[in-house]
Amino acid sequence: MENTQPNENQWQQNNFQNFQYGQQVVPNSTATLVLGILSIVSCWLYGLPGVILGIVALVISGSGKRAYVANPSWYSLSSYNNLKAGRICAIIGLCLSGLYFLIAFIMLVFIGTAIGTFSAFH
Repeated sequence: MENTQPNENQWQQNNFQNFQYGQQVVPNSTATLVLGILSIVSCWLYGLPGVILGIVALVISGSGKRAYVANPSWYSLSSYNNLKAGRICAIIGLCLSGLYFLIAFIMLVFIGTAIGTFSAFH
């Protein structure tokens, strides 16, 4: 069975070829990754910042993904992997933020109902 894992020399050679052929960074790959990570980090702030950052990350990643699919040889694979990781982080952050927002809303309704019920009897 042949080993399909690239070794250190192959990795250096691939990176040299990327430099040699002038491959570019996928548009918005770094911004998508940063916003995706920030959406996970900020999901505990009552959910709203995480939802906003996650949606923005998914929206701006669309143009980068379309550009890579149209001409994959123009862009480096590592920047496309950053784009994919950013999209995954944005989806996770969006889910966590939405869940936290829902929990915060339900708690607010229960507390408001309890206060309203308590004040009606006094």
